[in-house]
Amino acid sequence: MKITFLGTGTSTGIPIIGSKHPVCLSKDYKDKRLRSSVLIEWGDFKYVIDTGPDFRQQMLNINCDRIDGILYTHEHADHTAGIDDIRPFCYRNGEMPIYAHQRVLENLSVRFNYIFKKENRYPGSPSVKAITIFENVAFKLSGLEVNPVSYLHGDLQVFGYRFKNFAYLTDLKTISDLEISKLKNLDILVLNTIRIEPHFSHLNLEEALILIDRIKAKKTYLTHISHNLGFHKEVEKQLPKDVHLSYDGLELFLI
Repeated sequence: MKITFLGTGTSTGIPIIGSKHPVCLSKDYKDKRLRSSVLIEWGDFKYVIDTGPDFRQQMLNINCDRIDGILYTHEHADHTAGIDDIRPFCYRNGEMPIYAHQRVLENLSVRFNYIFKKENRYPGSPSVKAITIFENVAFKLSGLEVNPVSYLHGDLQVFGYRFKNFAYLTDLKTISDLEISKLKNLDILVLNTIRIEPHFSHLNLEEALILIDRIKAKKTYLTHISHNLGFHKEVEKQLPKDVHLSYDGLELFLI
């Protein structure tokens, strides 16, 4: 299994438009972060988690010409606003399977009505096959079992996903003991960490490290990062030995 970090930034990305913050002015490519998303590959299959506003650029960055489906964590714009840019994939390969909580599918069907409508469709619009994900119910993607992990982003329910011994959790603030029990024996955990200071709907660094210690994955990579976490190079030096900052373009491999 191969995991490619397409984007590792929070909702504004880094640099923020017009910002003079030192991290936003950094020349280090690891401090430049598109909105958070990952590509997961096994065998000949490719699946994306979330299609934020940078989705088109992310696909161009890795020269991706096909994906087999999309999993959505939740409905916020920084995770969904790029859905229209799946059009080239649909033109070549037909209807795109998208997987999400029913609430998220309903939200998308209102915001992107022209994509979901069945009659009098706008010519050239992408076509999707909406598939509902349920809490505590595993599902199959191209023969691989995927387990949803449910938690809260402020007061909004979000799904993370576990693929074998890899799990991707973003926009997490609080999680129950039951859901943590689904994350045992991980080789790699990806977890959101927005900044040093507390945040009302995201883990800050202190909270993330406490949760990481509870889950005890072999390695953890932090994502959904804001400029207020600091410079990549400096923060990386301060983390525990098995915890790392992710960055756009980072590739991980699992047996």
